[in-house]
Amino acid sequence: MKAYELLFFVAPSIDEETRAAVMKRIDTTIAEGNVDNWGKRKLAYEINGLTDGDYTLIDFHADPADVAELDRVLRITDAVERHMIVKRTDRD
Repeated sequence: MKAYELLFFVAPSIDEETRAAVMKRIDTTIAEGNVDNWGKRKLAYEINGLTDGDYTLIDFHADPADVAELDRVLRITDAVERHMIVKRTDRD
């Protein structure tokens, strides 16, 4: 298993129930991870009419196939505005 880092943000106006559903979909793909909720932050530029985002950072270990599935799930999840998955070679 390799080390990865996932950073994503949702609209700050999203309700807590929808945010919990997004986290549940992520948890079904990755077994365990260190979740760090960054909270509401100002975006560098407007994205989809938003100027703020509610950020979450997750450090986790997974197989490349699981990471590809996680990327697919995040792309089709409407609540997630943007996401980025980075392989962390310094944490293997």
